[in-house]
Amino acid sequence: MRTIARWEPFRNVTTLQDQINRLFNDAFDRTGEDSNLSAWAPAVDIYETEQELMVKADLPDVDPKDLDIRVENNILTIRGERKFDKKVNEENYLRVERSFGSFARSFTLSNTVDSDGIKAEYQDGVLTLTIPKREEAKPKQIKVNVSAPGVAAAASGK
Repeated sequence: MRTIARWEPFRNVTTLQDQINRLFNDAFDRTGEDSNLSAWAPAVDIYETEQELMVKADLPDVDPKDLDIRVENNILTIRGERKFDKKVNEENYLRVERSFGSFARSFTLSNTVDSDGIKAEYQDGVLTLTIPKREEAKPKQIKVNVSAPGVAAAASGK
């Protein structure tokens, strides 16, 4: 489960040693028989405007009927499955790099959103969730009244 946080471009900078270790771990983790069907997590972008929170998830080749989107106790969860294409005989594949199988991503929502008003749209392999903010959480413009110089002084008797 992840908490929604502001994007910081240098937060995930890793050392060369960390990257090499990750590459070795990935290589050894994929040596199993089901390596081409390993679990995956779709990439997600989250941003906000004055009116709403936007969540975009890359879900290519995922059937919208295989998606389950829920909000429970201020936790947004996106679940689904990308199925392996059985139309092609497995022995005919020369390389399989795309991940298949079930996935789940969870994010903690703040109390400023209206979870009853969430809208979901799926187009060109991208799931877009529009989460409206509650009225009391939206920014309000405060008008500044400007009085002419001397008017306030004359009114006060100075």
